[in-house]
Order: sequence, then C-alpha cells, then structure tokens
Amino acid sequence: MPPATNLTVKKDAQYDINIAKLADKTHHFAFELDRAFFEQFEQQLIPDGQVHADVTLHKTDRLLTFDFHLKGTVRQVCDRSLDDYDQEIETREQLLVRYGDRDLELDDNVLQIKTDTQTLPLAQHLFDYIGLALPMKKLHPRFQNEPDENPDSDTKLIFTTRQEGDDEDDEDDTDPRWNALRNLN
Repeated sequence: MPPATNLTVKKDAQYDINIAKLADKTHHFAFELDRAFFEQFEQQLIPDGQVHADVTLHKTDRLLTFDFHLKGTVRQVCDRSLDDYDQEIETREQLLVRYGDRDLELDDNVLQIKTDTQTLPLAQHLFDYIGLALPMKKLHPRFQNEPDENPDSDTKLIFTTRQEGDDEDDEDDTDPRWNALRNLN
C-alpha cells in the first residue's frame, strides 16, 4: 500500500472485492474512475479524471496478489501558470495481501488481513496509486519542452568526464583514499 494518506474516503462498495466468495484462481476486475470516484476523497490533489483500472487478482489459500494497471488522464493545475490541464498517467502496481490474526500494514505494498475478512476495499489503493503516478513537477504541456532554467540561480553545475589520454598530473593532488576506491574495479 502506498504511503498512508490523511484523506477521508466516503464508503462506496463498488470498489470493494468480495474475496470470501471467490475461488482460489485468477480473477479480473475493471473499474472506471471518474469525477464521482475522486469526489469520494476530501482532497484537492486530483479534482477530476478519467482513469481505467484493470485489476487482476491471483487468489490462493494463503495469499492474495493484486496486479493493478491504471491508465488515463487526471485534471491537474500547472505549477508555473496555474492553468488546468489533463495529465496522462499510466502505472502498474502490485499489492500483496496475506492472512493473519489481525489487520496490519506490513509494508507499502503488503497487507495482512484477518482470516474471516469478507471484502477488501480497493478505493484508497486506487487513489494512492494514481497519486504516486503523478509527476513531482506539474507542467502544462505547452511548458514541457522548454528548458528548465532558474534565472535566480547564481551557479551552474558542469560535469565533465575524464577521457583516456587526458593529463594525469592532477591525480597527485587527490586524496589517496580516492585512488584506493578506483582500484576496486
């Protein structure tokens, strides 16, 4: 499961999987996530979108493996111009759910549920995976091909690589510990 969020989700059973009634085999589910889905969450990160979610469940007597494939667009606000735009997303995630004596989140993508659990809600997982697929810097498509230059920056970093045949005289000025690390290759 992605990092826990402090969002409140209204209960909507259409995104729940009734695992108790499913046989031990592979099952496929499809969800269409639209404005109504995103409005369930009291948040402003994703106000609207059109995302198709394919979920494959591999069920065994001890483990549930959910494979998510999410593809579509979500409405975002550009960090530079504050204009709304549609951000394309596509992501694949996996959620492992094992049975135990109590409900626990063991890892970001590993849950433990009680053996008598009847249904597993997926709405929060779907929302979190969409949020993780968003770029850190949200730019309207008209800005995405522009170079990222910060005019307020006083310094520029320039990286060079040493070529064979370059002058080796400056190696005498380096810390001998670096020479020892170079010999590890």
